[in-house]
This record gives sequence, C-alpha cells and structure tokens, in this order.
Amino acid sequence: MKLLLVGYGRMGQLIETLAPAYGFEVSGIVDVGRDGWSAPADVAIDFSTADALEGHFARYLERRLPVVVGTTGWGGQAAALQAQAAAAGLGVVASANFSLGVNLFQRIAEEAARLMQPHAEYGAWLHEAHHAAKRDAPSGTALLLRDAMVTAGYGRGIDVSSTRAGAIPGTHTIGFDGPSDTIELTHTARDRRGFAAGALVAARWVVGRHGWFTMQDVLRG
Repeated sequence: MKLLLVGYGRMGQLIETLAPAYGFEVSGIVDVGRDGWSAPADVAIDFSTADALEGHFARYLERRLPVVVGTTGWGGQAAALQAQAAAAGLGVVASANFSLGVNLFQRIAEEAARLMQPHAEYGAWLHEAHHAAKRDAPSGTALLLRDAMVTAGYGRGIDVSSTRAGAIPGTHTIGFDGPSDTIELTHTARDRRGFAAGALVAARWVVGRHGWFTMQDVLRG
C-alpha cells in the first residue's frame, strides 16, 4: 500500500524507516519545503501540528483519503472534524498516543479507577514527563488517561501535573494515595519506535473502513 506522510519530524522519519516492514511504500511527504499532496496514496499518517491539521483535513476529505492522526493539541477542533468526516464517509483513526503498550495501559488505568472509586479515603493523581521540546503540557496521553479514568466511573478529582526536561521519550504514572499507603502504576517509553509502529498498524487497519476510530478500536480488531 502507498502511504502519504504528513509531517516529517522525528516521528515522520521513524515511520518512513519502519514502513516497509508493515507493507507500506512511502509515496509522498508533506512538510515545510516538501509538497507531496499530489502523490498517489491509499492512506495518510499525520504527525504535523495542531495549527496545520484543519487545512490538511480538508485535503483528506477532498481525496477521500483515510488518515491516521497522531497530531495532538487540536481538541477544540474535534467536533467539527468528526462531523466533516462523518458527512464524507471518511475513515479516521485519531489518538493522542499510538503505542500499543500505552493503549493497554489505558485499560489498566480504567480498571484501577473502577476499583478505587468506592474508597473515598484514596485520592488520585496523574503525572507525565517528556522531553524539553514537547509543545503541549499536560500531554495528550495524560488527558486521555484522565478521561478514561473518569469515564470508567472515578468521580473524584484527579490532579494532573507535568515535567519537561532533557530527552525523556515519555513517562506516565497514575497514583492513588491513602492515609497509610500509595499505589502507583507507570508506563515508561524507552524510545519512539512503539508510537511509530502503532501508527502503522492503525494505518493498515483503517484502509477500507468508514468512521471515526481510536486506537482502542484498532486493538479490538
């Protein structure tokens, strides 16, 4: 299958490297100074910027090109983009984090939230740490985990905090603290390979599908 890469930073370059192992040929690249929009493609992967996504999305709609959206920080546009995708019958997989490990960690966080909800003596918190160059704080993954815990039934406040330093690929910890003990669950990324691999799995999965999906849908098959 032919893959259009939109955004050619560290993630885009890693996806290009891994693409052949997942059955893809990179047919075009869109980035500053690189206009690959005319390239033939079966699916796109977008790791650009939140500011650019709306303009890019118009291109996907025009071409009926299914897309995997890994860009974060565009939550304010979500409702409008979902409505446009639904009207056009476009296949979209959007997630703050495509790592298979993180998405399994999300399920663990949901179960922990369900178990802890009846125990009012425990307060919940969530901390994430990333490299100094990461733009958004808290991370999209942290917000995803927080929302998943709330949806699972945790009705008390969840304090969310962030660290930006050095070259940390990404660490997310959820915790519950009570009068006598603390429970912590942590996912630590060692590199960006897991994110890139997950995006390629999602790209292969979304071809031929119509609707707005998350990485949880991809995992369910």
